[in-house]
Amino acid sequence: MNEIVWLNLPLIEWIGYLASTIVLISLSLSSLVKLRIFNLFGSAAFSFYGFYIGALPVGIMNMMIVFFNIYYLRFLLFKNELFDVVKANSTDEFLRKFLEYHKSDIKRFFPEFQTVFSEDTQILLALRDARIAGVFIVNNGVDGSAEVLLDYVTPQYRDYKTGRFLLTAYKEQYVRKDINHLVCETSNTSHIAYLRKMGFENGGVNSFKLLLS
Repeated sequence: MNEIVWLNLPLIEWIGYLASTIVLISLSLSSLVKLRIFNLFGSAAFSFYGFYIGALPVGIMNMMIVFFNIYYLRFLLFKNELFDVVKANSTDEFLRKFLEYHKSDIKRFFPEFQTVFSEDTQILLALRDARIAGVFIVNNGVDGSAEVLLDYVTPQYRDYKTGRFLLTAYKEQYVRKDINHLVCETSNTSHIAYLRKMGFENGGVNSFKLLLS
């Protein structure tokens, strides 16, 4: 049986390179769920590669890693998490320390964000299993709008659950009759993808809008 060759390399070697790349990418991810998913596919490819070339230690070890990834993914995706929300105010020292600690990461998505709030600012902290997972800061505007100053979720909890929880909590606790939509401005591509996942639609150049009704 002739071996498949592509660009002067056997196909099985390309599979080995691909597996290495996927595992390397997985180690660079901050989200535990994404890390486990990427590592699962990388380990599966490495296991196939190891068995194919007759390197049993490589094949067996990576097959075991596949099972470990499946086990922990099942735990991460289907465990019953306890969500809660805490109202905060602009003078809350814990809030200030949280924002300062995550300042550099926040600037990636909200480069114009400043910790200067008005009396009309609403602040919610999201808790997942009693750990601070994110913060939602909104200013009521004019013409029925409310501006999202910050919608930040810590890296390890970026699986959309926290974002949806904060948005629901805001609707339930803060939305007044004269507020009918949220607006958010951003040019960050990953944040734009997040907003669209949350239901926001284009509202202009680098502007996104979500109807609350």
